[in-house]
Amino acid sequence: MRDLIGYGENPPVVTWPNGAKVAISMVINYEEGAESSIEAGDESDEDVTIFGGWSSDPRRRSLMKESFFEYGSRVGIWRFLALLRDYNVPATFMACGVALERNPEAAQAIVRDGHEICAHGYKWRGTVGMTPAEELAEIRACVAAIEGVSGVRPVGWYVREGITENTRAILKDEGFLYDSNSYADDLPYFVSAGESRHLVVPYSGDTNDARFWGPGSLGTADDFFNVLKDSLDCLLIEGETVPRMMSVGVHLRIGGRPSVALGVRRFLEYARARNDVWFATREEIARWWVANPPAAGQLEPAYEGRA
Repeated sequence: MRDLIGYGENPPVVTWPNGAKVAISMVINYEEGAESSIEAGDESDEDVTIFGGWSSDPRRRSLMKESFFEYGSRVGIWRFLALLRDYNVPATFMACGVALERNPEAAQAIVRDGHEICAHGYKWRGTVGMTPAEELAEIRACVAAIEGVSGVRPVGWYVREGITENTRAILKDEGFLYDSNSYADDLPYFVSAGESRHLVVPYSGDTNDARFWGPGSLGTADDFFNVLKDSLDCLLIEGETVPRMMSVGVHLRIGGRPSVALGVRRFLEYARARNDVWFATREEIARWWVANPPAAGQLEPAYEGRA
C-alpha cells in the first residue's frame, strides 16, 4: 500500500553528528561495462541517447556508444577518486557487479580510499518483472561479484529501473541494512518488509548529473553548481529546526567529464567551508538513523501500518 503521508507536518528530529543541519550523501554511480551490450553477449545494445540526443540502432553493435560508457571506467572513476581525496569527502559508489568485475583495479581503489560500495545490481537493470527467485539470484550474483573483486560485502541496494513488492523482504533476509530505491523524502524512513521492518535511505533525481542529457538538460558546470548550492541552502534553512539529508548523484561517464566535474568541485568547496554539514556514506547515515531513532511519539508512521 502506498504511503502518501509520510512524516507529515512534523518530521522527526534526529540530530546528525556534531549538530550538523544537513547530512550530504555523495553518490557515484559506476555502471560502465554493465549496460546491455552485444559485445557482452546481450541481444541488443543499450537503447539510450547520448550527447544530448545522438543514438544508434540498438540491434547493431555500436563502438561509438560503447566508447561513451568506457569513458567513465577509463577516466571518470580516477577523476572522481582524486576529487574526493582533495576534499576528504567519503562517498557511496553505487556499483554494478559486472562493472567492477571488468575493472578490479577501480574496485580496490574505491575501498582503499574508504568509500562505500552499494550494490547496484549485477547488470545495469532493475528487478521489475522478475520472480522472487530471479530477484534473489540477481541480488546474490551482485553481492558475490562485488565481494569477489573488492573484498567488501555491500549492505545497501539500489537498482536502475525499480524494485518489486518482494525486493525489500528479500533484502532483509539477505542481511542488507538499507535500500535507496525511493525518491519519497528528505529523511530516511522505515517500511514493512515481511515480518520485520526495513530502512529506506531515499535518493534524489534533481541534484543529479543525469540532467545533463536529454530534453531540458543542464548545460554548464555553473548550472549544476547552482542546483546543488540552492538545494543545500534550502535544506540548511529547514535544518535549523529539523535536520535534513541531501543526495548528490554523479555518473562517471557524465559527471566524470571535466566540465561537469568542475561544478561538483565548486559545490564541495562551498559545502566544505561550512561547519554545519556532515558528509557521510549512505551506510553511515543508515547506521546513525538506526542507532539514534526518532524520539517517542515521532516514530515512522509508514512502519506503523501504512507501508
